[in-house]
Amino acid sequence: MKTGDDFKNGQVLLIDKPLTWTSFQVVNKLRWAIRQAFSIKKIKVGHAGTLDPLAIGLLVICTGKMTKQINTFQGQEKEYTGTFTLGSTTPSYDLETEVDATFPTTHITEDLIYKTTNQFIGKIEQFPPVFSAIKKDGKRLYEFARAGEKVEIKSRQIEITAFEITEINNLELKFRVVCSKGTYIRSLAHDFGKALNSGAHLSELRRTRIGNFKIEDAMSPEDFIASLPIK
Repeated sequence: MKTGDDFKNGQVLLIDKPLTWTSFQVVNKLRWAIRQAFSIKKIKVGHAGTLDPLAIGLLVICTGKMTKQINTFQGQEKEYTGTFTLGSTTPSYDLETEVDATFPTTHITEDLIYKTTNQFIGKIEQFPPVFSAIKKDGKRLYEFARAGEKVEIKSRQIEITAFEITEINNLELKFRVVCSKGTYIRSLAHDFGKALNSGAHLSELRRTRIGNFKIEDAMSPEDFIASLPIK
């Protein structure tokens, strides 16, 4: 069993983030539990790459001296699975906001869907969603968006090394994506809809891998806390 010194010296914890939790909430919950279990007044705990509240899956959590490795882990390749819903868009590009526009889908064939994925493989320019935590002029972009203020967003170069549609169920497309740091799967959903001459938004997202860390090796926050000695 791990000791308080083990966590201070540095641990890498693989956590399966639950739906609706923020990444910050997971970090806070684990930090509190470690402090309580070992009567530690202060310990560094951080995550290597945030997940939106409506996304689930792998969070790499570092404690103690391992927090120095966070930037390294953040820069590693990531893999996601999830669902795009065709025919409608939302301002946030996912289900955080309500549908704001609908589009025709009768022209979309399975062949067109599979062919369109090729446009997004390799190094591409991508605009982050306006509902994101990126800072501009000292404010988060989502703060501008929620206030109804327009703001200029610059595109970023990202790289998608794999993008496949794994299942088509009417307007719902299951997918798998392998991509670089800085890729927004919500933006990919939005752009994919436009490339189909329609619209789309992200309706489900699960992160399955960061570098060599895999979701199969992750545990829930509750299971991690249960593994700690009870005070």
